[in-house]
Amino acid sequence: MPHATSLRRAPVQRRSAERLTRILDACADLLDEVGYEALSTRAVALRAGVPIGSVYRFFGNKRQMADALAQRNLERYAERVTEHLKGTGDGGWRAALDAMLDEYLAMKRSAPGFSLVDFGNQIPVGTRHAGPNHCVADRLTALLSGHVGREPDDDLRRAVLVAVETADTLVHLAFRVAPDGDERIIREARELLRAYLGRVLD
Repeated sequence: MPHATSLRRAPVQRRSAERLTRILDACADLLDEVGYEALSTRAVALRAGVPIGSVYRFFGNKRQMADALAQRNLERYAERVTEHLKGTGDGGWRAALDAMLDEYLAMKRSAPGFSLVDFGNQIPVGTRHAGPNHCVADRLTALLSGHVGREPDDDLRRAVLVAVETADTLVHLAFRVAPDGDERIIREARELLRAYLGRVLD
């Protein structure tokens, strides 16, 4: 569920939470179908099968709705990485890096709306001068430090932020070159990230 700060009103009852889920699911599907510019709260309400007032109960506009979807994407991504890490055993930070990159690619390829909104750093779509991915980097720093048993100091936080921004740029390039992500560019990105993070984690 999106963080309460992204909502006009946080759902309290189960029925309300389910309605919010339907709204965000509809938003994600419509992003894939019509894009961000053509997205409207009315179309989302119609697709979700809820009154338009239900959408405005949670969101003032489509930007807030996309922000909430991005926050939900981040929560789901963190959950997927956590589950993936449980199966890596004592693979060290390289296995953790692979899990983080693999789960990002999997969501990029299959999660509705993710290819346009992902974690919100490009809302409106196409914006390349948005703020840095601190939220993503902070979550990944916590997961990585917990996995390798290292305190999340400033050096690690900065290195993960640089890695996240680098991966973001290279993955977007891979998906511009090929619809499912050019595997050669993804391999290059993986090698680059390993070499860079190795300076901090080896």
